Amino acid sequence: MNRDGRRPAAGGSEAWPERPGPAGPRAVRWPPAAGATFPSHRPSLRPVLLATALWRITPELVTSLDQRLGAPVDSYVNGSQTWFSGEDETLEWRLHPVAAYEAPPDVSHYDLWEKVVDELHTGAAADALSLGGTTRALGSLWEGLECFPAYGDDLEPATLSRRATEALGITPELCGLVDHDTVGDAWERADGKVSIIELLAAQLSS
Repeated sequence: MNRDGRRPAAGGSEAWPERPGPAGPRAVRWPPAAGATFPSHRPSLRPVLLATALWRITPELVTSLDQRLGAPVDSYVNGSQTWFSGEDETLEWRLHPVAAYEAPPDVSHYDLWEKVVDELHTGAAADALSLGGTTRALGSLWEGLECFPAYGDDLEPATLSRRATEALGITPELCGLVDHDTVGDAWERADGKVSIIELLAAQLSS
């Protein structure tokens, strides 16, 4: 259970309930979950590009997330952590795990974020976090943070970058337009053994 008392969906699945989008309800299932099946009935072959901001993982990023956004709304078995911010044109924040993520032993996915934050707050080095009787580096858990309009709102990248910077206090390293379908397809084909952050960065840098 998260520190705010909220528990993710049973089993930690990242299948999201339907949410209203610009063209009516849509199923939001991002980032991909282990074993997820992506819908094949896409409305068109033209890619849907969504404004997306990206940060690489650092101890300062974790601290800022904790101080400014609080505990994650949802935590998943594949290591992903989720937050939402803003009431109008809500932003979704996703902390993405590394490729081929392996959870620390004896640490529930509900408790992982809090244990990492506690370790950093007590002065532990980012490459020597004590988790479940093992020592893990922060970079062996998560690779980076993504922020995007939660419900498909048509935000310009510059607007997203400004709003995300105001919310987090750290300017994104990359910001632009991303086709999430191609990222999800690549992740699924590789059975989770590719980096979502690198796939996103490749699009944002092109």
